[in-house]
Amino acid sequence: MLNSEQTPVRRHQSNSREHSQLWLVMQAACALAAAMGIGRFVFTPILPLMQAQAGVTAQTGADLASANYIGYLLGALIGIGIPRVSRSAVAVRLSLLILIASLALMPATESSSLWFALRLVAGAASSIVFVVAVSSMLTGLATKTRHLAGWGFGGVGAGILLSGIMIAIIRTAATWQMTWLISAAATALLAAAAWRLPAANPGTVETISKTRRRTGKWFAALWTSYTLEGVGYIIAGTFLVAAVQSGASESIGSSVWIVVGLAAIPSSVLWTWLARRWTRPTLLFVSLAVQAVGIALPAFFGGTVVSLIAAGLFGATFMGVSSLALAIGDHLQTPRAVGLLTAGYSVGQILGPILAAPLLASGYGQAMILGSILVFAAALAAAAMCLRFPHDLSPLPA
Repeated sequence: MLNSEQTPVRRHQSNSREHSQLWLVMQAACALAAAMGIGRFVFTPILPLMQAQAGVTAQTGADLASANYIGYLLGALIGIGIPRVSRSAVAVRLSLLILIASLALMPATESSSLWFALRLVAGAASSIVFVVAVSSMLTGLATKTRHLAGWGFGGVGAGILLSGIMIAIIRTAATWQMTWLISAAATALLAAAAWRLPAANPGTVETISKTRRRTGKWFAALWTSYTLEGVGYIIAGTFLVAAVQSGASESIGSSVWIVVGLAAIPSSVLWTWLARRWTRPTLLFVSLAVQAVGIALPAFFGGTVVSLIAAGLFGATFMGVSSLALAIGDHLQTPRAVGLLTAGYSVGQILGPILAAPLLASGYGQAMILGSILVFAAALAAAAMCLRFPHDLSPLPA
């Protein structure tokens, strides 16, 4: 009788845990959609509108992109220097409020200096939200439900899709100022859904820190690969819509960003599923190589079909790369791996627009080729990481 009475209780507890795990993933997805999908990447589809209506030049666009990436690096460094921030629910809520305000204030001025400051603040807030949300998700999911993390990362793609659809719908009837205000409102709704995102489990973080093996050379290769990816991918992430739109209609440019979002939503789940059959370092190499091809396509071929294929390849890989890289860092049991990798990624994102800016005078083709070369270099670094990679890495006693 005792066992039969306990069975429903165990089932209830099991269902309750599964429900809480799903809710955690949903909250993380909403936080990432707000901070990354809209807070960071909405600038990409808005940039052509600001160029047409506010006279923003390609150089100014690159400067504003760099400001956001500098802020993103500052946020990552705060998470590394003050570990409590990366585990703080208060930090993520405050960062979401700051992000919303930075978006809403963009149309209040036409000063490039103030825009620079606002995008800088937005980048720092986005970075803190990303680090806290990912840390919360990776430490909060049980071993049996770790595959759900892919859906959490898919929140970035959902945010990109939402921003792309919004801009596509209102661009013909609204001013560039209105697009920023609507983006701020959408971010506020997502922030409300993510408001109760729990802090990361400090016990799990401390355990990983105490039980890590000497895996420095593999982490160094991972960090190099992820940093190079930051340089190359952000060139496409910033200028893809403008590059396509320069040789096509405005509707195609908007459609490209929607395709990026559609492809990004399930991409992390797909790469996580593939990791059950192939090793993560191998998949990281493959995803980077595919992304390099996607970035290069618009530079060599025109037309709607090629543009949509390029957008699909880019969307299907850039969040997959992030989820794979962060999972590898977690596997290597490197303390504050999320913060360290995010910092390297941020350095790359700062360098990307700076390196691309001198090439923009003759159009976007050369910049896209540069981005492709850098991402392929990231793929080579990932390939080097495959050598004698420690796949079976059990914790050591503290």
